[in-house]
Amino acid sequence: MDALKAIGKTLVASPDRQQEADSDWDIVQRVQAGDVTGFDELTLRYRGRVYGMIYNMTSNREDAADLTQDAFIKAFQSINRFQGQSSFFTWLYRIAVNSTLTHLRKNKLRTFFSLEKVDENDRHSAEVIEALTDNSGVERDTFVKELQERLNEAMQKLSIKHRTVVTLFEIDGLGHQEIAEIMNCSVGTVRSRLHYAKQQLQSELQPYIRK
Repeated sequence: MDALKAIGKTLVASPDRQQEADSDWDIVQRVQAGDVTGFDELTLRYRGRVYGMIYNMTSNREDAADLTQDAFIKAFQSINRFQGQSSFFTWLYRIAVNSTLTHLRKNKLRTFFSLEKVDENDRHSAEVIEALTDNSGVERDTFVKELQERLNEAMQKLSIKHRTVVTLFEIDGLGHQEIAEIMNCSVGTVRSRLHYAKQQLQSELQPYIRK
């Protein structure tokens, strides 16, 4: 959905993944060789992105902070088993997503997508609002608040797996293969879940999406 992609652009940057993966692997090898301080570099590099992803899945700051910390602890404890078959980023995200899914199922939480970071005074965020608005003349503050409520409701109607795929693809900007590796499923399954989720969200948000 173009609207969700527009939002995603305001929340994440798109680094050079291959260069990043090579740099991560060098650091991982240092950690595995005994330089445990190197893990601090990986934590600083990915803490914000992992927290943002988990927050978009749980919409709870305390849970997101706890689960982020838990993900890095698990990654550190398992670092010697990481052999570089995937990027460290993908491996870390798999740990974080699995921990979050377990948490959500255990607590039977209903997650939702957040537009909290959208600031109408920011140029990119203004473009997001412009991309979403149906030019109905509604004041922007009111529009954004109402849109957030409707989007939250729409996301709540999706299953946890469908919400997770939407978060990883539209907000974090991950590719189908990366998501498949993180969620331990096929690329076809990822595409199918995305297609279904987008159809449902498109239907729910139709009055708010400019044609």
